[in-house]
Amino acid sequence: MRKAALRIIVLILAAAPLALAAVPAAQKVETVDGVRLVHNVKGGLWGPSPHVALELVRRIGDIDAEDENESFSFPSDVAVDKGGNIYVLDSANARLQKFGPDGAYLATIGRKGQGPGEFIMPGSMAFDQDGNLVVADPAQARVHIIIDGGRDVRSVVVKDEMINGISPLPGGGFVGKASTYSLPGPDQRAQPVDEMRLFRRIGPDGRVSGSFGSLTDFGEAMTSAYGNACEFDLDGTGALVASFNAQNKIEKYAPDGRLLWRADRPLAFGTEVRKKGRTVTAGDRMLSTSAPVMNVCSKDIAVDGKGRAWVVTPTRQLRKEEEVQTTMMMARGRDGGFTTASVKTEDKTGLRTTDAFKLEIFDPDGVLLGEIPLTHFADVIRIAGDSLFLIDRERGVTVYQYRVVEK
Repeated sequence: MRKAALRIIVLILAAAPLALAAVPAAQKVETVDGVRLVHNVKGGLWGPSPHVALELVRRIGDIDAEDENESFSFPSDVAVDKGGNIYVLDSANARLQKFGPDGAYLATIGRKGQGPGEFIMPGSMAFDQDGNLVVADPAQARVHIIIDGGRDVRSVVVKDEMINGISPLPGGGFVGKASTYSLPGPDQRAQPVDEMRLFRRIGPDGRVSGSFGSLTDFGEAMTSAYGNACEFDLDGTGALVASFNAQNKIEKYAPDGRLLWRADRPLAFGTEVRKKGRTVTAGDRMLSTSAPVMNVCSKDIAVDGKGRAWVVTPTRQLRKEEEVQTTMMMARGRDGGFTTASVKTEDKTGLRTTDAFKLEIFDPDGVLLGEIPLTHFADVIRIAGDSLFLIDRERGVTVYQYRVVEK
């Protein structure tokens, strides 16, 4: 009996290396200063066979659309209500376009202006815990709370600073992106990068109630501003997951602002600063600036109902003939606030399709699960239930709706 038992143990041990070899070593995990760092490898846990797929449901809008209701200008966000109705934030047209679950146009909410329910350049939107649509319009420092399908609107004035990408928190209040620019105004000192924070919590009264998220110091003001630009989404608990546009990192913060983990992954290009920015000042006056040259590491991020983070990631940098030039112009009034805004995109390519982007999927702990190639340009990603939306904001000016299929 002992020999038989020994033989079984030997067979099990001999088979173990084969079983382990079949599972990809998806990451190296370490802990530094109490923070989990995940260094992912190419392909992730799923390897060449992703466990999810995307099925195209419909396209809404096009740069050549003849229907005025689907003729967007710089569409920046998508949200879905409990009835399955789809809302497109048509930013440069200062309006929300509402479509039914079948994609048919239903209504327009808002218009350009500075009155109740009027926008200048709304940048983001999401539904809060009460089913109200929260629309952030940083150009006029307001958060619009749209109640009951647009028949009632109230505004919260963000009083302390311009904050972008504002989203409602599950427990009330909001969170948004703070400015990463440390350029001083008149009679102000330049704020050191290590004193700045990436995100702000905002109370129901519009006052900043907290800050979190450290910046990376690139040694020059404009370079640090561009290098710390990021996008974020919230999971169902209020935890925040951010992807950085010019850095190879994904970060997750607890609802109280603690950094839980940071993840990186192999990229097909370098992340070094190719050319630093430059700022020329004279006394308290800024004479000129020039932007840095840095590779794009991600475009946007969204969290699904399982807590997985989906990141729009370049497979390569765009070629010169694929690039477009987008210019945003904003005019200030006498009171210092913005009174109007416009966007102009110069697209000489006419391109709609590309192999330059993919979706990377990370589990709730920062492990890269896998990736899905995309066939078109994508600037924005949003997820609602089993629907995944991608917005080609500057070329086709199209909202793509996909169904997420679990395999």
